[in-house]
Amino acid sequence: MNTRFLSLPVCSAAGMVAFSLLLVLAAGCLQNVPRDTMAGSPSPLPARGAGLIQVQYSPGEILRLCAAVELDANASLNAIAVIPPGQRTVENTLLAFDRVRTDYSDTVAPLILMGTVHPDAVIAAEGMACRESSGIFDSATRSRRDLYDAIKDPVPRNSEESRLYAITMKDFEHNGLKLPDDRLARVRAMKSDLTGLEVRYMANLNNDNTTLEFTADELAGLSAENLAAFSRTPQGTYLVTMKAPDVSAVLSKADRSETRRKVYASSLNIQAAPNTILLEEAIVLRYRIAQELGYRTWADYQLDGRMAKNTSTVMAFLDAMKAPLREKSREELAGLLAIKKGLDPGATTVDPWDISYLQDKQTEMLYAYKEDELREYFPLDSVLQGIFSLYGSLFGIRFDELKDAPVWSPEVRAWRVGNLADNTTVGYLYFDLFPRQGKGQGYWETSQISGRRLDGAYSVPVVVIVGNAREPEAGKPALLDMYETETLFHETGHAMHDLLTRAPYGTLSGTRVEWDFVETPSQTLEEWAWDPQVLESLSGHYTNRSQKIPKELRDKVIASRNAGAGILYSNLLYRSLEDMRFHTAEGPVNTTVMYYETFEEVRGMPPLAGTHQPAQFDHLMDGYDAGYYGYLWSKVYALAVVEQFRQDGMTNRTTGMKFRQAILEKGNMEDGTVLLEKFLGREPGVEALYTHIGIHVPKGT
Repeated sequence: MNTRFLSLPVCSAAGMVAFSLLLVLAAGCLQNVPRDTMAGSPSPLPARGAGLIQVQYSPGEILRLCAAVELDANASLNAIAVIPPGQRTVENTLLAFDRVRTDYSDTVAPLILMGTVHPDAVIAAEGMACRESSGIFDSATRSRRDLYDAIKDPVPRNSEESRLYAITMKDFEHNGLKLPDDRLARVRAMKSDLTGLEVRYMANLNNDNTTLEFTADELAGLSAENLAAFSRTPQGTYLVTMKAPDVSAVLSKADRSETRRKVYASSLNIQAAPNTILLEEAIVLRYRIAQELGYRTWADYQLDGRMAKNTSTVMAFLDAMKAPLREKSREELAGLLAIKKGLDPGATTVDPWDISYLQDKQTEMLYAYKEDELREYFPLDSVLQGIFSLYGSLFGIRFDELKDAPVWSPEVRAWRVGNLADNTTVGYLYFDLFPRQGKGQGYWETSQISGRRLDGAYSVPVVVIVGNAREPEAGKPALLDMYETETLFHETGHAMHDLLTRAPYGTLSGTRVEWDFVETPSQTLEEWAWDPQVLESLSGHYTNRSQKIPKELRDKVIASRNAGAGILYSNLLYRSLEDMRFHTAEGPVNTTVMYYETFEEVRGMPPLAGTHQPAQFDHLMDGYDAGYYGYLWSKVYALAVVEQFRQDGMTNRTTGMKFRQAILEKGNMEDGTVLLEKFLGREPGVEALYTHIGIHVPKGT
């Protein structure tokens, strides 16, 4: 099963107003669990089993279904394992194993999804329990010696089977199948324990209900619309949650420094006590697993088989950016301090909780527009229709909303995606975009039904995009800022990877690629949000959708994009280094101390004392452990692809279809480097990333 967490935070003055929030609540792209056209008229709703997933459950049903699918999968796996050696074929071992794993994944994925999105707490708890049990089952399956022995004997008959065989064997061996039985048993037990720690950590974040109470005076600076979005007490005070829209509004708009400091501190301390313990236990357990498997550290284990290959390559890549980014950040902070001195002549430093607020002021001063003014031109529906129109044109597809699709919460919407050429169904796409109690933080995309060859045809993928955008306020529709707009481009880019796949095998389809390549398609497609023609085309004032964003405002927004790039990428860098340092440690880690040290080293300022950022750095416990560097790493590839589009035309369908066929359709049927070289005709270099950020890195570093 494959789920994707977080969008790369926007590098712009417009997007940077909420950067503190973004790097505190880190909206995500990828989560790892056991794993031409505007929208047309509504399509007829397909019958259950023809595409849409089950979304409503009675108490106890998810647990029963989760147990039943595991029993069924185990029976099928056992049947493979007992095939006599002389009767083993590629069809009844290797291909059967892929089918069983994909059948299991496709059945259990919707059950697990309910754990992070279902509004009923009982149903959500069952979904999280299923997530834990399926994680344990998946890990156990990939370390079964009897299956390994059965599958390794038959010889693949063609290049497709050879690819599946190589990846499957590597996965078995990566999970301990070269170990003696006693050591393999220890690895399996430790991985089971690790899954439990990860699931409890994420459940704590999903169920967090921390709120802070403020008076109207304490929230001075926020608009009436901002205030209307908060709940009220009987006394008339306002309740600010730690959900992304609330935190963003306060950090970027509240005039009182103390109000911002309280919200900033609280957002960095959600579930601090239990999650710090869970994370530190997980880090030690990961180290012990890596040692048992013959690797020096967990990072060495995780990087085996990825594009980066080893920890020294990743650390050299990250270390090369430290000094240039710190210098660029220092220059940017000096500019923010000048603004702060204008508001408070006695100011001598810029504190972390000042940055979004001061960048908001800077945008008004340097680029002469306000974020609230910009948002009026980007109602959610207009942005979605713009994305559908662009991706439809590039990839030869159309999006038709299913008005009567069953959903798990009233605000969820679904679309059928079809090929323009013959209107055959490509897949189904759900959007769940507003926060609610018990729902996971941030943004992510998750595959629910995998693309694969099945019964003489190709299966119809189903994907879900989950987010936490600002809800409609004071009679207005949901209005998006540039961060939210770019994020939807990004997450829908992940969806294109899963929906347009034509890989023959479920375990190699869609986004099931090397972990440091998986962000490449999504980070490529997010760049279209900043193209002048695209930005104008998807805009439409909420009072009159035909009224496009004025060209002057559009150009100011684009010009502001790289304001604050040093600060933004410094935050990505410190989190990447933090992750790598946690997972290259050879023993217990004080995560809070290491966070403080890494933050100050990279950012050039101390973090707020008493905060525990690792306790809510969800990527560390949801698949990105020793992998967060992938956002920076994949950006190198993404920028190279974008440059090819710029040469050919950003809306060039020929190049778009080439990207679809050469990258999006391939899944993991070839290594990422091979796919890129075939599309680009060359190997990408890192220089484009440095230019994009606006830093100079000496040659040879």
